Amino acid sequence: MSDLEYLKKYGNPKTFQEDVKRLEAGEPVQYIVGNVDFYGNLIEVTPDVLIPRFETEELIHRVVSYYRKMNQNPKRILDLGTGSGCIAITLKKIYPDAEVTAVDLSADALKVAKRNGILNAVEIDWLEGNFLEPVKGKYDLIISNPPYIDPAEPIDEKVEKYEPALALYADHHGLSCYEEILEEVSAYMDETSVLAFEIGYLQKIPLTNIAKKNLNHREIVVEQDLSGKDRFLIVTPKKKQL
Repeated sequence: MSDLEYLKKYGNPKTFQEDVKRLEAGEPVQYIVGNVDFYGNLIEVTPDVLIPRFETEELIHRVVSYYRKMNQNPKRILDLGTGSGCIAITLKKIYPDAEVTAVDLSADALKVAKRNGILNAVEIDWLEGNFLEPVKGKYDLIISNPPYIDPAEPIDEKVEKYEPALALYADHHGLSCYEEILEEVSAYMDETSVLAFEIGYLQKIPLTNIAKKNLNHREIVVEQDLSGKDRFLIVTPKKKQL
């Protein structure tokens, strides 16, 4: 479906002509319409949050598949850098008995996330702070799609112009957020905990090395997305030797 077709289908008929002008000026159609469908859930989006991508839906699918194979459900879930809240809300709907906590540094993003929680009728503990800084306790599942773009890396003009820089860019060639989380995360995990990241498609080797440095006693794998690009770093309990 083209952006114009999307606008016709989901936009406001009363402001259609004005919205077409915004679209022609390059504004993302999702911001014009004001929401997206994410994993079957309606998620409000504003310029204070990233527009959820299909790759992030894939990340959730990988996690759900893992727990299905283990015949388990996570009881405590932590979403770091929640943005619109799309990951936390989706996981709460999949695992309604789980206690879900979501963290973001941006107060404006958290306002959007909280509205999305209400819109989707889920209860989530929303915390303002820098990744693990406001968090206490241990979690069965820690999941994150943090900023991972190198500030020197050229990106789509529309993304650079309209989406929040705070949620896009990270220092150290896009690795700083992962470094920060991985250096501290073991204190929030027990023997059976799972850690799942969405990553940049060129970050497999450095991120695997950082993960091994901090979580070498666990299984660390990088999986590809549907387009064949390295996209997900998954840390699970070490497989028992038979």
